[in-house]
Amino acid sequence: MCGIIGILGSHEVSPQLVDALRRLEYRGYDSAGVATVDAAGRLDRRRAVGKLVNLSDRLVHQPLPGHIGIGHTRWATHGAATEVNAHPHQSGRVAVVHNGIIENFRDLRTRLEPLGITPQSQTDTETVALWTAHHLDQGLAPLEAARATLALLHGAFSLAFIFEGEHDLMIAARKGSPLAIGHGTGEMFLGSDAVALAPFTDRITYLEDGDHAVLTRAGVTIYDAAEQQTSRPVSRIDTGSAVIDKGGHRHFMAKEIAEQPVVIGDVLGHYVKGDRIVLPEGLDFAKAERVALVGCGTAHLAGHVAKYWFEQLAGLPVDIDVASEFRYREPPLSPDSWFIAISQSGETADTLAALHYARGKVDRTLGLVNVGTSAIARDADVALPTLAGIEVSVASSKAFTCQLTVLAVLALKAAHDRGRIDDAAFARHLGDLRAIPALLSQALALSDECRAQADWLAQARDVLYLGRGALYPVALEGALKLKELSYIHAEGYASGELKHGPIALIDGDVPVVVLAPHDALFDKTISNMQEVMARHGRILLISDAGGIAAAGEGVTASLTLPSGGGVFQPILYAVPMQYLAYHTAVAKGTDVDQPRNLAKSVTVE
Repeated sequence: MCGIIGILGSHEVSPQLVDALRRLEYRGYDSAGVATVDAAGRLDRRRAVGKLVNLSDRLVHQPLPGHIGIGHTRWATHGAATEVNAHPHQSGRVAVVHNGIIENFRDLRTRLEPLGITPQSQTDTETVALWTAHHLDQGLAPLEAARATLALLHGAFSLAFIFEGEHDLMIAARKGSPLAIGHGTGEMFLGSDAVALAPFTDRITYLEDGDHAVLTRAGVTIYDAAEQQTSRPVSRIDTGSAVIDKGGHRHFMAKEIAEQPVVIGDVLGHYVKGDRIVLPEGLDFAKAERVALVGCGTAHLAGHVAKYWFEQLAGLPVDIDVASEFRYREPPLSPDSWFIAISQSGETADTLAALHYARGKVDRTLGLVNVGTSAIARDADVALPTLAGIEVSVASSKAFTCQLTVLAVLALKAAHDRGRIDDAAFARHLGDLRAIPALLSQALALSDECRAQADWLAQARDVLYLGRGALYPVALEGALKLKELSYIHAEGYASGELKHGPIALIDGDVPVVVLAPHDALFDKTISNMQEVMARHGRILLISDAGGIAAAGEGVTASLTLPSGGGVFQPILYAVPMQYLAYHTAVAKGTDVDQPRNLAKSVTVE
């Protein structure tokens, strides 16, 4: 969620820190700050609420010199988005930035009271700074002071410490939240992810859970959870792939929607070779009894779509769970079942915890992730890349459809492995899947029509989305996108559930978006539409040309998608969901790429 950057450099670091924080804006934040140690050994900081431009303005009027520093973009958890709650937190001779949640911070605050130490903020993070400063005052050296503080902490965190009088020392620690070290020549770097570090270096070391590290300009020394010196591999990253720009689009989300035909083509090129699906060795579904699909938000809805595919194509029972509920429900897991964790970042705290719960209880754990070096990728038995590339906009678009495409590949492989479809049916379904990129290219032409409908939707207080079968989760995704981007209340329902409660909401002011390809379920959906129209509801129908013609008169507006894609049509129908939400947000003037209160990578529970 929050973004961390640290630099032990040879130049003034404040501008570099702010520039690196800009690369982390996509994670979501509500305040930002930097701290440095100057040539005289003085530790100081600057903080500001709101966008990074506010911090930049402050640094113009109140420069912050120094060749060593840490920076942070905060997404509020404990305490409101105020300057006093912004990071870095400083106490005496130490400054700290933190991502995660210190679960026992109230107890730690209470233990500070007899020492005459009073917090100035409402945050859990300040407790880390206060205790470290206390340990320094007791005569401990910086490393020992940081270690003494780390021993007190319960929860998840990534932390970076710098110290007054220390021009060549930074301490980092990781438990649960991701943290990466960048290797330079006479310089060292620290960041939440490789995106922040890409301008500085292509050599990255990822700290493991429980590690802490001592950085100097000469290099890094890493210690494991037992405080034993250890080594972690150095990976090379493609700094070119980490370039972030809008490519001529007004917003990152518009760019990422437009990239979907290409990235889904990349996914299919990776997993489909000729007439075969190629997966890592040993991924044979023949003996699998059940599959558990777990994710959060949009990733969970991708799993919800895949549930239909696995069950209908492969006859393989699927349990779909919200990751934040999974382990607390304590589901019984069969040793012959598989567990699939779905996460764009690969660091989603609840999904990672669900994976850890499943390990040892199931035959195989898979991680569907967009970041191959992430915790879920490392901790799962098999990591399957979704190959969406960097997705900057907080609201997921191409990551969602790439997740769907990998899941479609898995479901089709499972159907063939289990003998549920013969070679001819397998080839037919594979052809439908291969047609998706071209169909998506056609669907992108709906942008202008969606913009026209957005003027209508932007006036609504409530919007309903309806779909049947595998289009029901896509209706849920459409409602989620509209809520995220435009702050309009929206709900998705299975069309057959309309008469079981939601129909009470229907009147002339409630738009109803209906996803209804002209398939075997179409006539039933038309009946639901008639129920809406009989109550003066206004319908935006999304279908193919055959469906639009068969629907007849009475709909307020329609969007025509190309036909094709077979059972994998839900990937295609995601596009108008994305465009409707995007253009509605633009019409309302909300922040499309960084909606309020949201973060891209949710690394806390």
